[in-house]
Amino acid sequence: MFKAKKRFIAGAVCPRCSEMDKLTMYTEDEKDYRECVGCGFKEQMRLQSAPKELDTRVNKTKEERDAEVQPVKLIDPGESN
Repeated sequence: MFKAKKRFIAGAVCPRCSEMDKLTMYTEDEKDYRECVGCGFKEQMRLQSAPKELDTRVNKTKEERDAEVQPVKLIDPGESN
């Protein structure tokens, strides 16, 4: 059986022993794990879904941009009603 390739996570701190740069990550049976080489801490990483892209004028359709347009009424301060 082949052993999973472990990679160090730069700057990561172990939640058990609080040592920096001792955590490795690897994939086994299509699951991601992190493990501390210092104290032996090991846990499965449960990653959340990818974050949603922020709404900007660039990624909206023309119809969505046009729906947000609101007319502005200019008032002349010298004009009386």
